[in-house]
Amino acid sequence: MPSVIEIARWAAAQRARESERPDHLFFDPLARVLAGEEGMAALQLSERYNPSHEDTARYISIRIRCFDDAVQQFAAAGIRQIVLLAAGMDARAYRCAWPDGTTLYEVDHPELLAMKEEILQHQGHVPRCRRITLGMNLEHDWACPIVDAGFFQSERSVWLIEGLFYYLEEPAVNRVLAEVSRLASPGSTLLTDLVSHSLLTSPWMQDALKAMQERGIGWRFGTDDPAGLFSRYGWQAEVKSPDEEAVKYDPNVSAPHPLGDRQSPEVISS
Repeated sequence: MPSVIEIARWAAAQRARESERPDHLFFDPLARVLAGEEGMAALQLSERYNPSHEDTARYISIRIRCFDDAVQQFAAAGIRQIVLLAAGMDARAYRCAWPDGTTLYEVDHPELLAMKEEILQHQGHVPRCRRITLGMNLEHDWACPIVDAGFFQSERSVWLIEGLFYYLEEPAVNRVLAEVSRLASPGSTLLTDLVSHSLLTSPWMQDALKAMQERGIGWRFGTDDPAGLFSRYGWQAEVKSPDEEAVKYDPNVSAPHPLGDRQSPEVISS
């Protein structure tokens, strides 16, 4: 079963591969070193043996570009607290343009963040904002430590939860949303991505889902009503499909069906 670190390094390898394309949607100069040999080897196996790899890689690239644009837009509009839950090997603190006074919080497993810090220290890169890391399991109490670290509940914030919810059981999804909603002040924003419940129950997806489950990366949660899910916690959701986002960057692109059942909500507080 892959560890949290192995999955994070595989995701970094995906970012490295996109960054090396001449027509890349984003450029992450730290992605390859954060992926390491382990992440690049896992990516190569996926490229060779996973028939849906190309669709998955394209979805991830679209998602990253969409979230990059959105989070920087909200920062430029005056929000100075950015929270990355399940931050993984993300390098937005280093590669994105941040206004003065921005604080970016990264929350993830302690062992993952420890490895990430060691890699970054050897690279000598300096974050382009104030960066605070919190080694916490999201299934435990992470809300109190983030407040203790300087997060102001009275000020607006952007919460980015990328590539996480479909790996969790529904009660865990609800716990995370409840804590985020308690900490976020009015005018805050939550950016996340989901899969539909109908995708998880679709007959044509069962073989792929079974294979993912056997590898320890099974999808567990999906919803056909994301607006309803977030409204229970006081959020007003704007739901976008990867197809819509892809057209922004290439009007000639027509997304394949598997992307059409993924949802990338931009959730704005009411």
